[in-house]
Amino acid sequence: MTPFASALYTGSVTHNRLRPKRHSLRYRLYSMLVDLDELPRLSRELRLFSYNSFNLFSLHDRDFGDGGDESIRARTERHLRAAGMPADGPIRLFTLPRVLGYAFNPLSIFFCYRSNHTLLAILYEVHNTFGERHAYLIPVQENAGASVLQDCSKALYVSPFIDMKMRYQFHIVAPDARMRVKIVGADESGPLIVATQIADRVKLTDSALARVFFTHPLVTLKVIGAIHWEALQLWLKGVPIQSKPRAPTEFVTLVQPAEGR
Repeated sequence: MTPFASALYTGSVTHNRLRPKRHSLRYRLYSMLVDLDELPRLSRELRLFSYNSFNLFSLHDRDFGDGGDESIRARTERHLRAAGMPADGPIRLFTLPRVLGYAFNPLSIFFCYRSNHTLLAILYEVHNTFGERHAYLIPVQENAGASVLQDCSKALYVSPFIDMKMRYQFHIVAPDARMRVKIVGADESGPLIVATQIADRVKLTDSALARVFFTHPLVTLKVIGAIHWEALQLWLKGVPIQSKPRAPTEFVTLVQPAEGR
């Protein structure tokens, strides 16, 4: 039987806020890397995972993009074509699945490949706690290698304690035996916050899914709980709250190559 390109990744996530008050956090976390072409097979061959139906773990089309019924693959292909890029290679989604029907993903990353399996683009889909979603689609140079450095201007209000006048710098090591994501948020005064997720690849099996369910119980509820707990601590430290603007009218921001490198 052909092994899955999809996998589990287990590790930890850290956030370090540098100004105006220092604040740090670290949590254990796992994610799934899902080859979107494998979703029907994963749902068929894994007892603990389902696609568009309830299970211990699941992915639903409406959890991403505009929340409609269009498949995750078809929606991502549409974004690529709208940006003038081919959509003929694998697309692999790095995300938290639903656990017992619930998920909240602050950031999901779509690795979009060319037909020759070199990285074509990365789509970063951000969800905030106000029910809003936005994505940044950034092309990747064909000779970029496994480590990719990209940047873009912030378009979606995420944390009430961070101003909109900020740029993200993404340093991504494409998923292999290890996955590494580092995001630096910087304003005109320099770096403000650094978030890092480092995780190791684990073969995707029912036993591996059962293991992370018990070692990281109800992790998706813990994510949303941790966001509010850390926000309370920032508020108690006296970090000022920033006003919330309207969400962007367009779901995807296409970052031009000169900006995204």
